[in-house]
Amino acid sequence: MHAAHYKPYLILGIGELLWDLLPQGPQLGGAPANFSVMAARLGNHAAILSRIGRDELGREAMDALNPFPIDAGAVQVDPAHETGRVTVKLEAGQPSYTIHEPAAWDFLELTDDWLQLAARADAICFGSLAQRGPVSRQTIQTLVAETPEECVRVFDVNLRAPFYSDEIVGESLELASVMKMNDGEVPQVLDLLGLECREPDTLRAGALRLLAEFPALRLVAVTRGGSGSLLVTRDAIFDHPGVATKVADTIGAGDAFTAAMTHTLLRGANLGAISEAGNRWGAWMASQSGAMPALTDGVREEIGAAIEAAERA
Repeated sequence: MHAAHYKPYLILGIGELLWDLLPQGPQLGGAPANFSVMAARLGNHAAILSRIGRDELGREAMDALNPFPIDAGAVQVDPAHETGRVTVKLEAGQPSYTIHEPAAWDFLELTDDWLQLAARADAICFGSLAQRGPVSRQTIQTLVAETPEECVRVFDVNLRAPFYSDEIVGESLELASVMKMNDGEVPQVLDLLGLECREPDTLRAGALRLLAEFPALRLVAVTRGGSGSLLVTRDAIFDHPGVATKVADTIGAGDAFTAAMTHTLLRGANLGAISEAGNRWGAWMASQSGAMPALTDGVREEIGAAIEAAERA
């Protein structure tokens, strides 16, 4: 969608801001940061709420964010802990991660500035990884609870062993109005929560089971890599076949999907347009190297036109 047609909603991404140490060199990442950059590129006022160390990697992280239209003014600086790092190995374009700890983002502080942003937020995205430590877990859950009732609260499941638990997932779902996970995470989440699902279509039935279990949930989104996505509400289901693309790597593709989904959901789009937006931007991200690649106006307009066509259909 063309950003000029819409007011800039305030969208917050809270959690990890870190360096992905890739074979080809370090790249800035972290799911909430990737989400926020993409949300900003789509024309929103997007802010990243995270914490970096008072170190060279922290300074480089802020420098790396400068070219993007993201609001990084609320990023905290930790005097005692290092900026987050993740060692990434790629096999056939699929990443595996070694997430180093502790990191500055394990110590997110609940400040007046953050609470003021939360009070005005139209959407907030939070995940499970950043809740691995008790300090950040308390801050994230409190901040999400302080957003307005109409705020879109997106819980982006990010199961990275051993940094998750049934308690983290359950408490997050109590707060969320939207849940996003990939197809491999669906049975893991159901198992964590002790929810039986014996239907042959585990993705669809699992999403409906979660909607039944958590009354605040309005939408469950399941991504399936190159096979598209499934969006499920209590009243409707939309199955998108995906967008063909040549994959460079999948880093950040899910975050781009989540940002585009949130962007179109805020604008009252139907499930078809929301699915088209998520899959188009996720596929584009997968075709690029890293989670914050260059984005030309031509690409933005081409993808925006495809999404608008889906909305009219």
